[in-house]
Amino acid sequence: MRDLLTDPMCRTEDLGVPIPPTPYGVSVCLPLWGHVIGYEEKDPQVLAKFQSGYPRFFIPPMIARLMAEVEKQQAREGERAFVFPTRIQAERCAEFLIKHAGIGSRVQEFGAEALGVTIFPAAGYDVARRYWRFCGEIVSARQSEAALGSFAVTSKTDGETARRAIKERLAKITGQSSDDVFLFPSGMAANFAVHRMLTSLTPGRKTVQLDFPYVDVLKLQELFGSGVTFLPFNDESDYEKLRAIIKTEPLAGIFAELPSNPLMKCVDLRRVSEMMLIEKKYVPVIVDDTVATNVNVDAFLIADAVTTSLTKAFSGAGDVLAGCVILNGDSPYHEDFAGFLRTHQDSDLWCGDAVVLELNSRDYVNRVKVMSRNSIALHEFLAEHPAVERVHHSITDRSGLYDHLRKQDGGHGCLLSFVLKDTSKTPAVYDAMEFCKGPSLGTIFTLVCPYTLLAHYDELDWAESCGVDRTLIRVSCGLEPAEVIVDRMRRALDHASMD
Repeated sequence: MRDLLTDPMCRTEDLGVPIPPTPYGVSVCLPLWGHVIGYEEKDPQVLAKFQSGYPRFFIPPMIARLMAEVEKQQAREGERAFVFPTRIQAERCAEFLIKHAGIGSRVQEFGAEALGVTIFPAAGYDVARRYWRFCGEIVSARQSEAALGSFAVTSKTDGETARRAIKERLAKITGQSSDDVFLFPSGMAANFAVHRMLTSLTPGRKTVQLDFPYVDVLKLQELFGSGVTFLPFNDESDYEKLRAIIKTEPLAGIFAELPSNPLMKCVDLRRVSEMMLIEKKYVPVIVDDTVATNVNVDAFLIADAVTTSLTKAFSGAGDVLAGCVILNGDSPYHEDFAGFLRTHQDSDLWCGDAVVLELNSRDYVNRVKVMSRNSIALHEFLAEHPAVERVHHSITDRSGLYDHLRKQDGGHGCLLSFVLKDTSKTPAVYDAMEFCKGPSLGTIFTLVCPYTLLAHYDELDWAESCGVDRTLIRVSCGLEPAEVIVDRMRRALDHASMD
């Protein structure tokens, strides 16, 4: 297979090819700035090249084949179907269709594993598609292959052994009990489970999102439960706004990323804890440590529960979706949280994906340390480059929280982002980059994307009002030698000085 460390997917002919180039690659190559625009504008010439895409945003071919087969066997004329790991997720999709579109549906099962199926009128497809994206409880490409009889089925024993090994690996790194590690088919499914947990245990209460988060985490809180209050933390005033909310409004939970994606900021959760102590109003704090990684930081010093997308650095290969929730054994909410998740964990990580993830993650700790060093080296280079206006990296966190939570031997995550002084040159710089180009992060190969365009194309003005420049480029540093990453970036930035 193509070595993406030495031969990155950045050429025009790579447009639409999965990254990595296998049926299971979770990213997709967008080599040119114009391709990104074309994708967002639904340009048929660009979309025609797509062989796959990030699975929650794009239905990969094998999953599409499974859905087509289910429709052939179970749907009537004018109907469509979505397939989920279990029946209960299909039932939740049916509820979503009623609530958000007034569209009725029926729920059935398919295959030996009794996959859940939601069958609905074709007019409801876009709404069902939104549910698929935001809930994250999706069938994987491997699981779809198995359901169609074209995948070497992994035994349940092998799958359970792999799941147990993953849980024990995560428990050892985080210092928590393996009984408090819960696996899911994606990072969003983990977030969705936590949100369901909070809003079920305290119905009718809103959540609060601190700082500009990964797009779908905020959308999830907007679409489900009783709503969300979003505080972008562009300045100190949001601390006082949060204090007022905590004082006057019962809350289901407070969500924060460590650090935030893509601005790499940390809201000082120590101050948030002090607010709750002073006001005697206690609210569960949920931290997503995907960007920092649990190798580098101990989010349990402040969090009642931690979510992580295992698709990213934990896997590293970019060929399996997975997520986890890890509960803090010392949290006052532990008993209620553990009881809910043990009763309502509706979809575990599928056995075939668990085996792959367990194998991928064996060198997780060592990889994270290399990626940390590489991101610091690239940050130092970009911070001094005359064409660069600003660089976002956790090493520049002003709140002090990152250093407070950083482990004794911990470093920084793989991620950074930057904006050029002359943003009109950004497309040329992006086009010239000799890195794999597509969404996702944490891969063993460096991966770049015009993050704001991909995540917020329909709300660019709003994103910029939150401090996220529309021309921002995000970089996930891989395992290439630091000097190779820096030299490739230097050559691309040379385009910023061209007339």
